[in-house]
Amino acid sequence: MANAKLYKGSLVTIILKLLKESEKMYGYEITQKVKALTKGELNITEGALYPALHKLEAKGLLDVEVIKVDNRLRKYYKLTEKGDKETINKLHELQEYIKTMQVLVNPKLSI
Repeated sequence: MANAKLYKGSLVTIILKLLKESEKMYGYEITQKVKALTKGELNITEGALYPALHKLEAKGLLDVEVIKVDNRLRKYYKLTEKGDKETINKLHELQEYIKTMQVLVNPKLSI
């Protein structure tokens, strides 16, 4: 992505959206899903992902489940009920932001 700063403000929304679509995911799985969905345009680093996951957990938006997989412990994250509601709010905020930016960037194509 040409300007990685643009996605940083959307990282929480991206995480919440992916978790809403899946029962649960672990960190590396989240990074790979984003990379696949964006055809490599967006790469979320561990340095950005894990602090965001920990903040979401501290706010009560995520539950963590530790499962042993191939003799390794893996942390799975899933939305709480509060997290599910916050996801809806964050997606709405992002959609409104995109509409506003569309008006500014290309008024002819705005809805």
